[in-house]
Amino acid sequence: MSEGGTALLSWQVIRDDDNGNRYCVAWCATRDEAQRLAEALDGHAQGPVYSVERLERNPT
Repeated sequence: MSEGGTALLSWQVIRDDDNGNRYCVAWCATRDEAQRLAEALDGHAQGPVYSVERLERNPT
């Protein structure tokens, strides 16, 4: 599916740090792609935890 010629990136990789802050570090087209990235990032850091969330879009 595309919007304006670009693929919809419906999945986010979220970083939760030790201070309770949350940051979106990437958008991905599929859940599997986002999960692989989150697992790869989790392997490189002790403190932050990476998770995958679906980006909810409001229909226009």
